[in-house]
Amino acid sequence: MTDVLAAIPGLLFLTLCYVALCAVSPFGTCRKCRGFGFQLKTNRRGQLRRGKDCRRCDGYGKRIRLGRWLYNRAARLHDQGTR
Repeated sequence: MTDVLAAIPGLLFLTLCYVALCAVSPFGTCRKCRGFGFQLKTNRRGQLRRGKDCRRCDGYGKRIRLGRWLYNRAARLHDQGTR
């Protein structure tokens, strides 16, 4: 029981840091294309070439963070419920 109580301040600190990160920078780099917006391909000689646009981020290289997505969803639900 004391281990759980000792871990609560650390988890609270990490949560608050993530909330601040989502507030300051709501978009993060796409994990699939690593922020390029497209896949890298190699030709027969081994040179890197641009491939197709990334389907996850639609070629932008940025995706909305999970915390910001949840906040936007909750805010939209609150707005619709209080009309």
